[in-house]
Amino acid sequence: MTNPFTWPMLATFATALAASSVLTPLAARWSRAVGLVDVPRSGEVQRLPIPRAGGHGIYLAFCVAVVLSLLVAPRVPEEMHRTIGLLAGVAVLVPCAMWDDFKRLGALPQLLAQLLIAAVPVAFGITISSISNPFAPPPFGAQILLPSWIAVPATIAWLVLMMNSMNWLDTMDGLAGGVGAIASIILVLVSLGLQQSTIALLPLALAGACLGFIPYNFNPARVFMGTTGSMFLGYALGVVSIIGGAKIASTMLVLGVPVLDSLLVIVQRSAAGRHPWRGGDNAHLVHRLLGMGLTQRKIALLVYALCALFGWLATSLIRTEKFYAFAALAIVIGGLIIYARLRAGARLRPRPTPGTPESCSPAA
Repeated sequence: MTNPFTWPMLATFATALAASSVLTPLAARWSRAVGLVDVPRSGEVQRLPIPRAGGHGIYLAFCVAVVLSLLVAPRVPEEMHRTIGLLAGVAVLVPCAMWDDFKRLGALPQLLAQLLIAAVPVAFGITISSISNPFAPPPFGAQILLPSWIAVPATIAWLVLMMNSMNWLDTMDGLAGGVGAIASIILVLVSLGLQQSTIALLPLALAGACLGFIPYNFNPARVFMGTTGSMFLGYALGVVSIIGGAKIASTMLVLGVPVLDSLLVIVQRSAAGRHPWRGGDNAHLVHRLLGMGLTQRKIALLVYALCALFGWLATSLIRTEKFYAFAALAIVIGGLIIYARLRAGARLRPRPTPGTPESCSPAA
């Protein structure tokens, strides 16, 4: 017997994919018309001026597909309320992110804007109401209920982390869009595994919007998503992981690469006495891999593979196993950073001329 929910899923995904495929090049044209073009800066991988408003195609396609899904698959009142909260947050996010796209805001204004954006879904009741204790023996103590005075700031911190992780990941062609698509597909599978068919439509719409954007952004990129696109992806993934519950651990696994990279960069910059939010030091993993000699395409595919692998593990592991998988990913990321630093150092170290004292010295 045919699953009655197949039609809404196909309609939602196809709408998001088609809308993104059409809206992204239109956003690129608009970007050039208004002068919203990303000019290469010192320390960046980019070499040519590229329009940076492609993110408008992503969030518009997502919103269109979500509205369609509400028509073809009606929700219960509580879920409808939360979906409206998700969209209301997008309405606040877009002007804030566009402000950064045009003005290149500093760290503090960006953070304040992100706190405001994160507060919107919280006002609609979208909060991390409980967390799983991975070490508690079933069936006792598996879930720890959080009081509102913990749940609210924890949710805001989670959403700010997601927005910054995706924003920082968007420093190389194809990265943020591809990782966003993979994470969305994993959240679809997790939602379906929890019998949350209508909730699964949200990450399905996000997956379609990302996949429609990727052909224009994969190296060599013809358009960038800008702050509007990267912050939207982080926000949407963060909110969707909360709606319906039981998805935060899975989201942490599939987005473990950008999340861990962001946290490690913050620690590294703070330890060096630098501002943790100020870039220009090529401290991110992808920049270190580039310095090691990998191409942008190879780096994107490597990050895709890691996200897909640990995302797949998120769909099959439970509680304690997910904790250990995340620890293993942290070790992998740390190992890659150390290896990339050593390789990059070897590439940059000047080679002595044969026959000179340095080349003959045992200490060389």
